[in-house]
Amino acid sequence: MKFLVIGGDAAGMSAASRAKRNKPDLEVTVLEKTDDVSYSACGMPYNIADADRPMDDLVVRQAHVFKTKQKINVLTGHCAESVNPENRTVSGVSADGTAFQFGYDKLLIATGGSPIIPDLPGFDLPGVMALKSLEDGRKIKAYLKAHQVKKAVIIGMGYIGLEMCESLRARSVETAMVKPGPVFLPWMAPELSDVIRQELESNHVKLHTGYQIERIKSEEGRMKVICADISLDADIVIAAIGIKPNSELAADAGIKLSVNNAIATDCMLKTSDENIYAAGDCADAYHVVTDEKTWIPLALRANRAGWGVADNICGKVVELSGIAGTAVFKVFDLEVARTGLTLKEALKSGFDPAAVIIKTRSRAHAHPGSSPIRILMIGDKKSGRLLGVQMVGWEGVAHRINAAAVALQNRMTVEAFSQTDLAYAPPFGPVWDPLLTTANQLLKKI
Repeated sequence: MKFLVIGGDAAGMSAASRAKRNKPDLEVTVLEKTDDVSYSACGMPYNIADADRPMDDLVVRQAHVFKTKQKINVLTGHCAESVNPENRTVSGVSADGTAFQFGYDKLLIATGGSPIIPDLPGFDLPGVMALKSLEDGRKIKAYLKAHQVKKAVIIGMGYIGLEMCESLRARSVETAMVKPGPVFLPWMAPELSDVIRQELESNHVKLHTGYQIERIKSEEGRMKVICADISLDADIVIAAIGIKPNSELAADAGIKLSVNNAIATDCMLKTSDENIYAAGDCADAYHVVTDEKTWIPLALRANRAGWGVADNICGKVVELSGIAGTAVFKVFDLEVARTGLTLKEALKSGFDPAAVIIKTRSRAHAHPGSSPIRILMIGDKKSGRLLGVQMVGWEGVAHRINAAAVALQNRMTVEAFSQTDLAYAPPFGPVWDPLLTTANQLLKKI
């Protein structure tokens, strides 16, 4: 059997490697349009912070290692341009301009996502960059090295943009963020997002919300980000507005799309074509709280979905239960985490939500080094189910959110979660863990 993979990202290489382990005699070919496969994309902002650290430190495994050790035919510089489901072929062109065509019995589309770049004047200037691929990281790092970058403007205030603030400030770059929307973090409760805002401002990051970007212009060797009411000087501009799924290849082949134009898949990662699967940032998933389709591109899901595809094409039936949208990121010394639904999402999905916000401590009250933790917890008044959790604090957040994620995955009620036997020791938390305290308060409302 011929297993063909389009895309050498986390989902693609996880699928290729696991399929080869499952069936060593399987013919596995991976088509990757760039020169990079198998790298830690999430580590790029932190790598950029260190001027002396090579970006290639983030490479987990080179393409030639897959070829020699696992006998996977990894072809870098091969851009797939069309899929013919009727003939089961994929056509494209390699970096040297040579046309190619590969046949398949089973196909995985793992084309990932692309940064959203506004169709506005100046976004094609050399100093305007996005951060998605390893090559993007190399370009940003090379630009910082080659130019006297004193000022940066980040357009957007998502995860990548917030992480890049720390990287740029670590390199003594004056940093400002700007976005058209009037709310800093619209998905987060203001009582929590205000803490993040204060952390950014205390580290001399300037925030400009509610400013519509009109264009970027080059002026005497520098750039200006022109908005409706202000203009911001910049030596480098980072476009961090978000990403979109690379689903055009699938759509052109007649494969059905889903929410946010992600490729529609079932619990076995199969698309509307029985011989074609999709996984990673290009594909949708089911949300474990709502049971509805969603598109939340996250690294663990990409890897797990790759494994699922490999098992299914090799005859082991695997169904993925879905995702809770669990995410964590760092803003200077602050830890920020979320899982499940926001209050707005809960209302939209037909729940009757109640929410509480508490401020507590990361350690027992008499233990030195304790710091504040703020938690938002949402539950459903009708069923009592836990629906979502958000947390902000200087310690004890990043791993604590996992308890809430497990509860969501298992459809626990707030009451059941409040009875869980969580660990206690003074250096790590109060007797009543912050999550349990919040759950007890939420019970009073539902």
